[in-house]
Amino acid sequence: MFRRREAVPFSFVAESDRFRSNVTPPPTSRATVPELLGRSLVGLTVVAGLVGSLLLGLPALDAEQPAGHDKQSTASQGR
Repeated sequence: MFRRREAVPFSFVAESDRFRSNVTPPPTSRATVPELLGRSLVGLTVVAGLVGSLLLGLPALDAEQPAGHDKQSTASQGR
């Protein structure tokens, strides 16, 4: 059912600093103006959504409920 993983030999772990790659990674390209604008627009949208949900959710988190919520609905009055 469960397969045991084979342990890595200690000598391989100890000598891992010797095996460095001689391949250099490609240079990182700078982000273009449209990419920067897109990233900032996505970030601004996320922040606006969080702020909007906080503003709309604050009345529901209020500890003091108005007295109007104690009344029963008109549909349940005849019962």
